[in-house]
Amino acid sequence: MPGQNHDCLFSMSSSRRSTIPSDEEEGFKYFFRVSMKTFDYICSLVREDLVSRPPSGLINIEGRLLSVEKQVAIALRRLASGESQVSVGASFGVGQSTVSQVTWRFIEALEERAKHHLRWPDSNRMEEIKAKFEASFGLPNCCGAIDATHVVMTLPAVETSDDWCDQENNYSMFLQGIVDDELRFLDIVTGWPGGMPIYRLLKCSGFYKLCDGGHRLNGDARTNAEGARIREFIVGGAGYSLLPWLITPYESDEISAAASDFNMAHEAARALAVKAFSQLKGSWRILNKVMWRPDKQKLPSIILVCCLLHNIIVDNGDNLRPDVALSGYHDLGYLQQCCKHTDPLGRTMRDNLAKHLQLTKQKVLPNYLMSAQLQS
Repeated sequence: MPGQNHDCLFSMSSSRRSTIPSDEEEGFKYFFRVSMKTFDYICSLVREDLVSRPPSGLINIEGRLLSVEKQVAIALRRLASGESQVSVGASFGVGQSTVSQVTWRFIEALEERAKHHLRWPDSNRMEEIKAKFEASFGLPNCCGAIDATHVVMTLPAVETSDDWCDQENNYSMFLQGIVDDELRFLDIVTGWPGGMPIYRLLKCSGFYKLCDGGHRLNGDARTNAEGARIREFIVGGAGYSLLPWLITPYESDEISAAASDFNMAHEAARALAVKAFSQLKGSWRILNKVMWRPDKQKLPSIILVCCLLHNIIVDNGDNLRPDVALSGYHDLGYLQQCCKHTDPLGRTMRDNLAKHLQLTKQKVLPNYLMSAQLQS
């Protein structure tokens, strides 16, 4: 797409705002969250779908059919800002119903055409992920970090029920994700009510069933200096059950020095998932605002497409603006859950990891410990 089209889209969307960055590329990313190059790539993914099925009514105030580029710009702005359809439409010279149609058509198209941006890594990529986690945090065979967040919504009175009401008396839907060392989502599950405990959310996921059946996190085990076996695993918070393949921290009451060191490494690794969710909900603010009466059948698709866009940004090497990520916790207002269920094999696995950290701490100081020591 010629550069002048980028300029046109940017000027249309920014005409009502005075706090935009002066640099053209940064200003474009400010509004659409992606670079101009990545914007063109997204257009290439959905172009066939948006051109082959042009619905009636997709015209601007001048009576012209909306270009693919303008449709993508409208949809990205709606997802990025979380502003009302009326407000987004006013920025582009279209009506509320057009914004609604355009956004949903874009979501349907990208959900189908960008599937390859969210998938479990092959063995070669997984070895890279594990090597990075071990070098950064001292955790061998760690394949990622898991976390969950609420997407809050209002519901019509006829649809309200305790099923969708969470512990903070909000109506919400859960999003759970597993991320790698580059903050890329490797697996997500959504569509479940936000009132359920996250350990139950995990058990309802396809990922749990694959792991429980030995079809995921089933790579070669490592052996530490004492001969103890360390299998593939992910790290998660205290709200999850301690499992052989999902390692949670030790409880903080009266723990040993080895357990304390392990918790420090564990928290540093888990922080990658926290950061990924902060970037996701900061970039695509529709997920961080209270959604007004969404279609609960369509909301999972909106959430999935925001995760796909997040991964496209990572895969294309776009650098997010520093003011995009949420400044606070991604699940602000929600207390951390705590699950007491522990699997004996999970306890053994965690103890083996803690021992491994003690044995290797003097030989190779993990990055998180080096930073902590330099700051003290």
